[in-house]
Amino acid sequence: MLASVAAIAAAGLGIGVAVAVSGPGGQQATAAGGSTGRTAAVAGAPRNAAYSYYRSMMGSFYGGSMMGGSSYRWMMGAAGYQWMLGGAGAPGWMRGGNLPGFMMGTATDPGKIMGRLWASAPGPRVSPAEAARLGSQVPAGAVVSRAKHTITFTGQRVQVAVLASPAMPREFFRVAGLADPTIVVPAGARVSIELINADDDMAHGLVVTANGAASSWMPMMTARPAFGGSALWFLGEPTPAGMHAGTLTFTASAPGTYQYLCPVPGHAREGMEGSFVVRSTR
Repeated sequence: MLASVAAIAAAGLGIGVAVAVSGPGGQQATAAGGSTGRTAAVAGAPRNAAYSYYRSMMGSFYGGSMMGGSSYRWMMGAAGYQWMLGGAGAPGWMRGGNLPGFMMGTATDPGKIMGRLWASAPGPRVSPAEAARLGSQVPAGAVVSRAKHTITFTGQRVQVAVLASPAMPREFFRVAGLADPTIVVPAGARVSIELINADDDMAHGLVVTANGAASSWMPMMTARPAFGGSALWFLGEPTPAGMHAGTLTFTASAPGTYQYLCPVPGHAREGMEGSFVVRSTR
C-alpha cells in the first residue's frame, strides 16, 4: 500500500521546486513550489530536487526495490519516475480512475501516507505562529466580505496566503480567516498564492482548475490547471523544522468561474474547495 501511495506522491512534486512534464493525454502538468516560476524539464535522467528526494525516500522504505520484489526495481530509476508522473503508458488509475482495492485498501486516507512520506522533503518552511498570522491576515489590496464569504481584489498584483487544513472539524482552506471563500481577481492579474500545509498528519496541495473538478476522487490526475503555474500538487506534513510552504504564480488570463481545490485523493470531495472568479475588466 505504501508503494502505491508513493507512486501517487511522485506525481505531486510539491516540494519547493517546479517541474514540467508530459501529463495524461500529453497535456502539460505543472507542480510549482518555493517562490520561483522557473521549470526544469524531466527528460532522460531527471536532475532536480524532486527526483533526488523521490529516490532517497523510496530507497529508505524499500532498500532499492519496490513492494519487496525485484520485478519492481525499475520504478526506482528515471523511466519509472516518469511513468509515475502519469504519462500515456501509465495505468488507468494514474489517469483518474479509482485505485484498485488491493493497492489501497479502504481504511487509510492516502493523504496521511503521502504526508508522512514527504514530511522531510526539501523546500521552504514557516513556523506555526507565522502560519496562523498569515491565515488570518487580510491580503493587501483586498476587500473581505464576511457576509458574502468573498475576498475581492481590484489591482493587477494579487498576493494571498492560504492555509491548508489547520485545526478544524473538517478539511478546508483558510484565507483571511475565512474557510474556503470565493476569491475574485480582475482578468490579467498576476496572482501569487502562498500555500502552507498546517495539517499535522496529512498532505495537501492546491490547484486552480475548471469549475466542477472537485467531483473527481483524484483531481491530482484529472484536474488540469486552468492557467500555467496554477498548481502545487501537494506538500508534506509539518515537522519540527516547520510547516511546508510553496508558491503558485500565474496570470489569470481568461475571465470565468474556476475552482481552487486540494488535489490529494478525496479531499476536494470532502469540501476542501472554493470558487476562483476571474472578472472581466471591460
